[in-house]
Amino acid sequence: MAKKKASKRRPNESLVPAKRMEQSILLIRGEKVMLDSDLVDMYGVETKVLNQAVKRNIDRFPDDFMFQLSAEELEDWRPQIVTSNPEAKMGLRRRPYAFTEQGVAMLSSVLRS
Repeated sequence: MAKKKASKRRPNESLVPAKRMEQSILLIRGEKVMLDSDLVDMYGVETKVLNQAVKRNIDRFPDDFMFQLSAEELEDWRPQIVTSNPEAKMGLRRRPYAFTEQGVAMLSSVLRS
């Protein structure tokens, strides 16, 4: 049996800085959520890959796991959404998806499979 290679990360070192994660959490519809644009950065995947994974597994994402912002919500949140994702090079082309804590966990599971 082959030995596993030891991780070079220190135990308290995370892939995504805690401050960055905290800044990505928004309160929308009374739910703490993270937007798809922030999650693609954190998971290191393209938006297209995330959207395809969700669409292929849509039955695993009920309304309390994920929802799409309405046009009105998008306009209300646009200033915070743009500043929460400093790597965004273009304006939003579509209304983003918001994932609750359970939705983020499910997304992690779906992306790993």
